[in-house]
Amino acid sequence: MASVSVREGVCHALYVFDIGLSIRLDRVRGLLARSDVKTEATTSRRAPKYYGGYQPAPLHVAQRAEALQVADRALSSAVDMVLYDFGAVTVAYAIPFEGPLSELGRLSCELNAGDALERDARGRVDGLLRRIRRAVSRPRPTGPVEDYLMFEVRQADLPCPLDQLPARHGEEIARILRAETGPLSAQEVADAVSVQLSYGPDDLTLIDWNAALIFDRDAGDVLDVLEFANIELLELRVLDAQLDDSLDRSYELLSRFTWQRLLGLSRMSSLRRVGQMQVDGAILFERVSNALKLLGDQYLARVYRLASQRFHLAEWNAGNLRKLDTIESLYEKLSDRNANRRLEILEWIIIALIAFEIVWPFVSKRWGL
Repeated sequence: MASVSVREGVCHALYVFDIGLSIRLDRVRGLLARSDVKTEATTSRRAPKYYGGYQPAPLHVAQRAEALQVADRALSSAVDMVLYDFGAVTVAYAIPFEGPLSELGRLSCELNAGDALERDARGRVDGLLRRIRRAVSRPRPTGPVEDYLMFEVRQADLPCPLDQLPARHGEEIARILRAETGPLSAQEVADAVSVQLSYGPDDLTLIDWNAALIFDRDAGDVLDVLEFANIELLELRVLDAQLDDSLDRSYELLSRFTWQRLLGLSRMSSLRRVGQMQVDGAILFERVSNALKLLGDQYLARVYRLASQRFHLAEWNAGNLRKLDTIESLYEKLSDRNANRRLEILEWIIIALIAFEIVWPFVSKRWGL
């Protein structure tokens, strides 16, 4: 069977970080040199004028690439960093490639096994955070990272029509998407190439949880949507960890036994802290969920929907919503307890005043007051 030979292609190695609750993009422009700021995100095709895009538009920052090599391949001269207002930062490396699909498989395995690009990306984000810290709300050190590979094949010699490629060369494609060197079972191959779509006869996109393979001369808009799906996955992971921590601290606040709690002095403070946890989680959830609007382009909406299914974003959303509901329930219970405690205190004050009025005449008469 004739093989696929790539004449021009680029591997986009994407690394996503979270650096804070939010980023004031307008202030970032003033903190960076004018030459650093590149442009806002744009779409390259199929996007009509009513395409919503990102709200607000992210900020692109261009940096020079160091002398890094992956699988004996040199990186492009520029590294693209993108800042989003909800606290996410992406770092994208472009690695040109050509040759048979087996070479893409080797590149995928080396990128998946090595950590040189991730360490470089983390260093760049840390350096950027030091420069724009004043524009970041509640900045935090770079923690978990979400990495993803997007293989963009711009020109290739194909032995068959594009729509038949997954059936005829499914195992080679699956090894690229799964970063595997050995043979895969028929079930694994079928699962790896199961999520595929195309807009016309000359393009094909295959999406997996670890990587995507895109045959297209100009796939900028598809790359943008896949990038955002990975950003959403990271932010949902970060939100999930924050909500777990909030639940633990909420339980600690409710169960801690101190003399201030006996007197009811710490309840309002606990209520404010639990309420702040609830608000922070809800704001981040809404910002991420509403950042990208694709209602004007059905094809890009399909790309996003399939990527969301592959990354299990619905399950992450459902889990985070349950935790937000739990925190809200804790807030309501704590608020009700505070209200009941205030009523109890008022009742005891009234009882004390009535007792005082009854006892005071006898006391004043006894002591001649």
